Amino acid sequence: MREVSLVSGLVELRGALDLEITQAGVMPRRLPAWTKEQYPDPSVYGVTVMPSGVRLVFRTDACELEFEVLTSTGQLDTDPQPRPTGMLDLLVNGTLAGRRQAPVGNVLRMAGPGAAQRLIPGDPGTVRFTGLPSGMKGVELWLPQQTPTELVALRADGDVLPPLPDDRRRWVHHGSSISHCIEADGPTDTWPVVSAALGGVEVINLSQAGNALLDPYVARTIRDMPADLISLKVGINIVSLAAFRLRTFGPAVHGFLDTIRDGHPDTPLLLISPVICPALEETPGPTATGPDGKITALGDPADVAGGALSLAVVRTELERTVTARRTRDPHLHYLDGRELLGPDEADDLSDGLHPTAAAYRRMGKHFATHAFANGGPFR
Repeated sequence: MREVSLVSGLVELRGALDLEITQAGVMPRRLPAWTKEQYPDPSVYGVTVMPSGVRLVFRTDACELEFEVLTSTGQLDTDPQPRPTGMLDLLVNGTLAGRRQAPVGNVLRMAGPGAAQRLIPGDPGTVRFTGLPSGMKGVELWLPQQTPTELVALRADGDVLPPLPDDRRRWVHHGSSISHCIEADGPTDTWPVVSAALGGVEVINLSQAGNALLDPYVARTIRDMPADLISLKVGINIVSLAAFRLRTFGPAVHGFLDTIRDGHPDTPLLLISPVICPALEETPGPTATGPDGKITALGDPADVAGGALSLAVVRTELERTVTARRTRDPHLHYLDGRELLGPDEADDLSDGLHPTAAAYRRMGKHFATHAFANGGPFR
C-alpha cells in the first residue's frame, strides 16, 4: 500500500468550498473561509464541517484502498454510546461498491442539548475497501453527511491519478436539515444526491441543519460560485425559530434572490417551500421537543393575523414572490415542498419534523420527476 497525498492535486475534494489544515490532516468545510467571521453562532460552523455531499474523487487501478479519518461525534452524558458516526460510501464508475461505518474518533460530551461540550480526544481510524475491479476506474469516496471528518491519509495498492473533468451540469442547492439529511442511511442516500444521480448532474449541497435563515453570506457564496442550476428550500428554520415576521420575511427573500441574480442572472433557479410538518402548518414557532421526542409549536395561531409566520403563510408568500418576479425573471420557478413530502406521508417524519431514511430516498425521486423531466425547470 502506497500513501497518496491529499493536497497534491492527485485527489479532488468536491462538494467543499474550504479546506482547513488540522493537526490530524485536512477538514473539508462547505462554506468559504471568509464567511466564518460573519456568524456568531457556533452551530453554523458545526454544520458546515458536517460533509453532506462532500467526496474525494480520483482514478486508480488499485484493487484495495485504505482511508484514515478522524471523526468528531457527540454524546450526552446520559447516553451509553456516542451518536452514530455515519457511513463512508465508495462509488466505482458511479456505482456503489461498498459502504463502511465511519470509526469513532473525538467525542464531544455534554450534559444535555445546548450544554457546554467537553472534548474527549480520540484517534484516527482506518476503513478498507477490498476486491475492487481491476483496471483504471473512477472512484468517489463520499464522507458521512452528519459527522465532521478530518482526512488523515489515503493509501492504495496501485496508481492514483487525478479524475477526469466532470462535464455534467452543476446544481447548487441550499436548504435546512431536511436537505442536509442527517437521518439518511448514508451519504449517497440524501435526497439531493439521489435526485442528482437520476438527473445526471453534479450536486453541491450547501444545506445547513438548523441554519437556513436567508443569511446574506450564503447568498453571496452562491452568487460567486459556478452554477448551472440553483435551488433554495426556504421556510422551516424560519418558522421553527420564529426568525422573521411577515413584514421582514418577504424583503429578506427578495434580497437573497437579488444577490444570487447578481452573479447568475439567467440560471434556472427553483424556490422550494417547506415539506409537510403538522405541528407548524397553522401554528407559528418557536418550537420545542416534547417528552415523546416529537416537535411541538409554542406559538399562538391567533398571532398569525398579526404577522407571525406559519408554514401555510410561508408557502403563500414564496409563491407570491415568484409570481411577482417572473414578469422580469422567466428562469425563476416555484415548487410547493409538499410535492416532495406531503400530508399523506406525515407518518414518515421520525420526530414530526425530519423525514425517515426511506422518505429521503422518495423525496429524491419526487424532485427528479418534477425538476429534470421534460417541461421541468431543470430539464
